[in-house]
Amino acid sequence: MTPLAAAPVVRTLHIDRLAAGGDGVARDDGLVVFVPRTAPGDVVEAAVAHDGKARFARGALVRVLDPSAARVAPPCAHYVHDGCGGCQLQHLSYPAQVHAKAAIVADAFRRIARREVHVPTVHAAPHPWHYRRKLTLALRPSGRPTEPWRAGLHAHDAPDRVFTLTDCALAEPAVMDAWRAILRAGRHLPDASALRAAVRRLDEGVALVVEGGDAWTEADVAALAAAVPDLRAAWWVPAGGRRRLVFGGRGGAEPGASFVQVNPAMHEVLLADVVARVLGHAPRTVVDAYAGAGDAAVALARAGVRVTALEADADAVTHAAARLPDPSEARLGLVERLLPDALPADVVLLNPPRAGCDAAVPAALAAARPRPRAVLYVSCDPATLARDVARLPGWRIAHLACYDMFPQTAHVETLCELVPEAA
Repeated sequence: MTPLAAAPVVRTLHIDRLAAGGDGVARDDGLVVFVPRTAPGDVVEAAVAHDGKARFARGALVRVLDPSAARVAPPCAHYVHDGCGGCQLQHLSYPAQVHAKAAIVADAFRRIARREVHVPTVHAAPHPWHYRRKLTLALRPSGRPTEPWRAGLHAHDAPDRVFTLTDCALAEPAVMDAWRAILRAGRHLPDASALRAAVRRLDEGVALVVEGGDAWTEADVAALAAAVPDLRAAWWVPAGGRRRLVFGGRGGAEPGASFVQVNPAMHEVLLADVVARVLGHAPRTVVDAYAGAGDAAVALARAGVRVTALEADADAVTHAAARLPDPSEARLGLVERLLPDALPADVVLLNPPRAGCDAAVPAALAAARPRPRAVLYVSCDPATLARDVARLPGWRIAHLACYDMFPQTAHVETLCELVPEAA
């Protein structure tokens, strides 16, 4: 076959499967082509750009010639008309999404970890829509003095373009209501050419984190809080600076600026399974690494386990420490620095961010004597999970299951239980 030109060429492709990021995957005379917004079983026309050298290329969907049985009409206008990059799978039926995610996780283990695994069970979400308790948006000047900011998300096919969001089919209604109130009072936000901000629903009210700008006066913060009655706490990260609390958030309040699971219903399902599997090893001591606000650590401590919770976020550590009974404790710092001193332990729980663990973490687990009875690894990225499992020779996979924490997106939460091969 003559190599494809650098300019896009329209090709007819059959989509075989989904890749980890949600793109459909097709093969065209040995060339692997990734096409967003396609479904396994689709026959499509796609504009494919290829330099004639690489073994893969990206394609832009032109039209669907023969739709897959898994394809559905996306209900969100932003997904259809604005190319919203917040979702990747709205064009798939929910059962097809769940099936695809199981295959993605199994494929990551085979390719990256070099481990043959069964296709894992995926615990489906009870609410595939309006489940997010946190929504982060990009803010751009609107040119209107009464509402100076427009807020939106980036387009999947043009990352520099931000479209104006009117509603989000994934966010809880209370989160969108809070966003609308904040934008109506937008003249009280920091002065900047662009901002990034997140609203998170707390058990009572909402928290706000604003990133960007060089100045945010106390008067404007107070005016914003007065205009948004549900606001309980606000943090600001000035340009080039560190996060600071500018309103509320004291007195043992929830750590609204910290990482939390955005899907509370699925979080409870996963948390219950994690706690049950840890307790199944009858541990006296547990290290909870990347402990966040301490939900797992607190549940285990209340079951009689001595837990050492490790976390780099100061607000989360304060919140966890206030809830942990003695002799359990929460320590502030990077896990890779704290873990060697926290070992040995009967069980180690890992729940790192998307980038996975620092290489020093599996090294510390390998050096621990005695070895933990089990390592339970909770991950939101199959590729980094598989990479880190590959760093743990001498451990076998005792359990692998997925939890659909992020319906309509390509992301999936995975629980991998590892035990020493001799166990």
